[in-house]
Amino acid sequence: MSLAQLKELKTVITAKAVANPTHLCAELAVQFGVSRSTMGKWLRALIDEGWLVRQGSRSHPVYKPSLLRQVNRGYELAGLDEQTPWERDFAPCFDLVPNVVRLAHHAFTELLNNAVDHSGGTRVTISMRQNPTHLHLLIKDDGCGVFDRIQDAFHIASPQLALLELSKGKLTTQPELHTGRGLFFTSRLFDVFDLYANQLTYQHNHWQRKEWLKANPLGSNGTAIFMSLALNSTRTLEAVFSSHGRGAQDLSFSRTEVAMRLAHAAGEALESRAQAKRIANRLDAFDAVDLDFEGVDAIGQGFADELFRVFARAHPKVQLQPRNMTAKVAAMVAQAMEERVVSPA
Repeated sequence: MSLAQLKELKTVITAKAVANPTHLCAELAVQFGVSRSTMGKWLRALIDEGWLVRQGSRSHPVYKPSLLRQVNRGYELAGLDEQTPWERDFAPCFDLVPNVVRLAHHAFTELLNNAVDHSGGTRVTISMRQNPTHLHLLIKDDGCGVFDRIQDAFHIASPQLALLELSKGKLTTQPELHTGRGLFFTSRLFDVFDLYANQLTYQHNHWQRKEWLKANPLGSNGTAIFMSLALNSTRTLEAVFSSHGRGAQDLSFSRTEVAMRLAHAAGEALESRAQAKRIANRLDAFDAVDLDFEGVDAIGQGFADELFRVFARAHPKVQLQPRNMTAKVAAMVAQAMEERVVSPA
């Protein structure tokens, strides 16, 4: 068996074993143009690697997927609904505990729906893989790229600033169809979330609680999103929603997070009032905003004054909650907050 044949076989073996467990060897022998005895040897190799389990008798074997599972599919976007691929092609092929099923289902359908409604592309490819410890999901469309889409729709100066707006949540190019919740919450469902578009990479992971942006040297067209989740995760969909809501009984999207490092380019500092206004844009749509200063060493007086005095006084119902501040940043923020209190209205 060549490496190319082995790779191709692994991409189809899970779905084939689910669809035709009793005649798997015969079907695959025809598909790959080899004898049944040759295919039997290939299947035994996959059993040894952890892709298959063989049950039944020697003459009537029954195959089932094992610890390693993978499904790859491609679809035309025109007329595609996001639920059918999940329930027909993917969900039956994986062995997941209930809370992980819900997280995967939500992420899968939200991202696929975004590709259908927003990408402007013609095709989408989806790959989902399960190993003994993790579930991986990759969805890629051939559209214009999410950052360019947001930049054009809202007349934003650069793809990086488009990402800043997108990361806040409640941003959508089709408000009649969407609320702008989808990508924000989807990025928080799995342990790792990597978004590639328009020569940029946006990453969010849970164990470091970081969000960052970097150049994407691949520069491929469209939007590609990779996600990874530990199979033993105890995270639930309700917990993710409630962490950005008003409580367990009110899941309104009322709390957002802003990674302040996204508001300036490499080598720049957060100095100006204009930069503060970019961050403050649309924050009045939330009750509380976590401002994460991780990776920001210092800020300017004008920036601090605009955000923590001018904006804060104009929107007293919005709670600005800075965190991960250096001593320099904390001192500048404290000064602006003090002047907000003592200065006349």
